[in-house]
Amino acid sequence: MTAYDRLTARFARIATIQEAAAMLGWDAAAMMPPGGGAARGDQLAVLAGLAHGLLVAPEVADDLAAAEADPPHDDPWHAANLRLMRHAHTRAAALPGRLVEAQARENSACEKVWREARAQSDFAAVRPYLATVVGLVREQADALAPRLGLTPYDALMDGYQRGIGAADVAPVFAAYETFLADALPRAEARQAARPAPLRPAGPFPVAAQEALCRRLSARLGLDFTHARLDRSAHPFSGGTPTDVRITTRYDPADFAQAVLGVVHETGHALYERGLPAAHARQPVGEAAGMAAHESQSLIIEMQAARSDAFLAWLGPELLGAFGGDPAPYAPANLGRLWRRVERGFIRVDADEMTYPAHVILRFRLEQALIGGDLAVADLPGAWNDGLRALLGVTPPDDARGCLQDIHWYDGGFGYFPSYTMGAMAAAQLMAAARRAVTGLDAALAEGDAAPLVGWLRAQVHAKGSLLGFQDLLRAATGKPLDPGDFEAHLTARYLT
Repeated sequence: MTAYDRLTARFARIATIQEAAAMLGWDAAAMMPPGGGAARGDQLAVLAGLAHGLLVAPEVADDLAAAEADPPHDDPWHAANLRLMRHAHTRAAALPGRLVEAQARENSACEKVWREARAQSDFAAVRPYLATVVGLVREQADALAPRLGLTPYDALMDGYQRGIGAADVAPVFAAYETFLADALPRAEARQAARPAPLRPAGPFPVAAQEALCRRLSARLGLDFTHARLDRSAHPFSGGTPTDVRITTRYDPADFAQAVLGVVHETGHALYERGLPAAHARQPVGEAAGMAAHESQSLIIEMQAARSDAFLAWLGPELLGAFGGDPAPYAPANLGRLWRRVERGFIRVDADEMTYPAHVILRFRLEQALIGGDLAVADLPGAWNDGLRALLGVTPPDDARGCLQDIHWYDGGFGYFPSYTMGAMAAAQLMAAARRAVTGLDAALAEGDAAPLVGWLRAQVHAKGSLLGFQDLLRAATGKPLDPGDFEAHLTARYLT
């Protein structure tokens, strides 16, 4: 075996361990009884330690050096895979094994306490656990930063989206904040001048919602011989490319949360299913980062499923599932209902115009937490002050404030910017898809997402991590990330 062959075999083994951890993580969120939490934390810690040990073994450095000394001249996939292997090794070698295992264990413990704390709106209950998680994340960031040549916070961002740092994100967010200050009151005024949308009358049986969600996901292209739909406290997509797990949550009084959540997670799942099988379990065969991933969920949910065309097909499907007065299911009414701007407290329920404000808030707070400028004990007050400054509303309790998201309580710092970068990329990709795919909206009006998904398969999914985020956008749209496309989309949908 060549040095590169040994590396691919090792990385495949590491990926298989990580797949097992992903399944245990899915089970913890969707199926595990509460009493299994402590043992699950130990299991995840051991798997994290095994994967880390394989990656930092001394022979890996030798094989990387040997493979880099004889680089490929005609195989871009090979070359990209080798670069990504080096990057993964650099990150892993910066972290001691005891820290990797401690983070897996403490993240799991904190996440379990967070579930109950959110249900009781009791930040004090989870505060010491979060303080431990934040302390470990700071240690992680401080260890990574010098090895990567980045700031500590950028080193965390690098773990989710390579090549995008705070200095790239901050001016984009500042410009959007200026746009929002003008656009939001205009959109609210335009909305107020129109008839209020009719809300479908419930209750909506959970079994009927679940059946509809499964049909809708399959209609969008998800193959359930390689996927599952389950329930969790926080909707997510997980699993592996050949065994995708998506979840949502159901409210008998409002089906929209479940339906739109499943559409969003289906976008993630379609990306995973479309990754290049020839490079499975290799770094180059993985998704191109979390901003890229969010672009794929949001192009399906926000750009396609909330379009006039798709709503024309979806309205009758909803009526058939739930019955009652047909008026609320008319496409024009669904458009007013699901494209309604509102200054709310909850990120996952936010409209696409105010959603970036929720991300901007988290981006600023997590930088302060990691930098030591904000104490964990002061998080609730800082959260409330920040949301009031951005949207003019103050959460009435911590469940609708700093307890609403799982990310920090599970150790996920540096992730949030990916949501809005992904939303901007989704608008850019959709504009390019409409230019490239004849009859795209006509197909959506028939409930047929295949032309859009087919274009995404070729332009995004099948390329794995061959290209970085910006180069992926350049190849698909002719330019790097351009926030102007997102603002143009919002202007067309909400202000004209």
